[in-house]
Amino acid sequence: MSIRDTMRNPICTNCGGPALLGEVSLEEQHLRIENARLKDELDRICTLAGRFLGKPVSAHLGAHHLPMPSSSLELGVGSATNGFGVPGQVPGSFNVPIGVDRSVFLELALAAMDELVKMAQEREPLWVPGLYGGRETLNYEEYLRVFPRCIGVRPMGFATEATRDTGLVIINGIALVETLMDANRWADMFPAMISRTSTTDVISSGMGGTRNGALQLMHAELQVLSPLVPVREVNFLRFCKQHAEDIWAVVDISIDGLCDSVAAVDCRRLPSGCLIQDMPNGYSKVTWVEHSEYDENGAHQLYRNLLSSGICFGAHRWVATLQRQCECLAILMSSVPTREHTAITPNGRRSMLKLAQRMTDNFCAGVCASTVHKWDKLSTNSSSPLGADVRVMTRRSVNDPGEPPGVVLSAATSVWLPVPPARLFNFLRNERLRSEWDILSNGGPMQEMAHIAKGQDHGNCVSLLRASAISPDKSSMLILQETCIDASGALVVYAPVDIPAMNVVMNGGDSAYVALLPSGFAILPDGPARNKNNDDGNVEGGSLLTVAFQILVNSLPMAKLNVESVETVNNLISCTVQRSNLLSIVIAKTAKHRMVESRTHLAFWKSIARW
Repeated sequence: MSIRDTMRNPICTNCGGPALLGEVSLEEQHLRIENARLKDELDRICTLAGRFLGKPVSAHLGAHHLPMPSSSLELGVGSATNGFGVPGQVPGSFNVPIGVDRSVFLELALAAMDELVKMAQEREPLWVPGLYGGRETLNYEEYLRVFPRCIGVRPMGFATEATRDTGLVIINGIALVETLMDANRWADMFPAMISRTSTTDVISSGMGGTRNGALQLMHAELQVLSPLVPVREVNFLRFCKQHAEDIWAVVDISIDGLCDSVAAVDCRRLPSGCLIQDMPNGYSKVTWVEHSEYDENGAHQLYRNLLSSGICFGAHRWVATLQRQCECLAILMSSVPTREHTAITPNGRRSMLKLAQRMTDNFCAGVCASTVHKWDKLSTNSSSPLGADVRVMTRRSVNDPGEPPGVVLSAATSVWLPVPPARLFNFLRNERLRSEWDILSNGGPMQEMAHIAKGQDHGNCVSLLRASAISPDKSSMLILQETCIDASGALVVYAPVDIPAMNVVMNGGDSAYVALLPSGFAILPDGPARNKNNDDGNVEGGSLLTVAFQILVNSLPMAKLNVESVETVNNLISCTVQRSNLLSIVIAKTAKHRMVESRTHLAFWKSIARW
């Protein structure tokens, strides 16, 4: 009754006098309350939109300019606005998981972007320079003092890694932004680091035909090429913003806890990404920040220091890989002559490079057991010297023209060697020394039949090698090999290939029908690069060497796996690790003696290839 009396005698909120409005219905009062709520909501949206767009958005536009949203971010999909009330800039479709307010994602993305930009620009005491000019690491106490937590407190038992690195990359800013915002191109740019990725939802595709304001949900599997380090599965927002005419930023932030559909994870990405500034002559200055929290219990003790220091997943590795890949693209698109031993047509070069990329992707999938293939992990012999350190897996290859049909067995392990990565890499890739460890060489040096350079470093290339024939009446074998090296590590991947099929490929034919099973080596430094050795100029330190094989054990896909095959490959890997110290001694010795005497010390490599 008091409320009704008050409604019959309203007071003007501006002057305090009586408001001559007559009887006010309860329905009209509800409409006024709803209008006030919607006005507050509109003001909040416009404030967010202003930060999102980088310019103010008025909340007082006419109805024909700004349709009134009925909920927090129903952003005018299909209308002539960009969803934030700015005419003429259509960002594309919006698709957000049910039950999650769009504004929550927007606020999280904006907070992550602010943190990334600050972390990319701050110096000491937030960032601590590494020894010998190495990568910068985060002062975690200073970080907690300066920055609010975007995604809550660190889970119990989780470790933290945070690094920053800066480098010049031969790619312009817009092209790099497009690569990062496209899941397939992002995976192609970092093939040894990303085993699988997808864009699950596009919340905004950008404005005015650009990626400015693009916001999307993504899923990725990040990997280190070792069976001793679990694949990291992450679900995250990726947000792109143009901060100036020549400056872009792309940031990732995990969405764990925001969506009921996101299960418990063992890795979270805190604001991570890169600040990109266009430079003269087609280059970009890239400042990369990588910040993660992860459950280290799944990683082998051998890799825990490398994980915490950022050697495995840190900013230095992303920047080094980006520099090498962009240099490769620049060389392949240029008219610089190459030192090819045979005339390969441009179409043949493309076909051969595509085949090599597929070979390397399959090698990585076999080492890390990513979901690219369905692998079944087998138990290893606990009595072997390595026990669980050897991963043996099997899968069935059916109806895949790029692989021989049958039962495929994969075996991989990682060991530490007291040899610098570059020296180990140069030994393994040298075709003249191939006979020291590869039975496919038939006891003699291999001949390089074709060479496609992929970088200024001679180690970055795709080669076609020919082994010596066993006898005059038998044809020799061809081996396709891809090698790559940068400051973060190295790869040597190879596979025997069919001679008629390679003739088709080198003439520009389709490489998808060339069947191969790759094997090879992945090399990581065992710590930050230290001072150069006075003797040969190589940096000091050791290496973590991953050895991996994929072998066809039966040509019938439905055949049962032979137990003896599993035991044999387990024993071979164990033998490799037991003899690894001999390998390191030989390589160190041959730094001065050109590895002439290595034949007796490396017989165990022959046993691996012979099997």
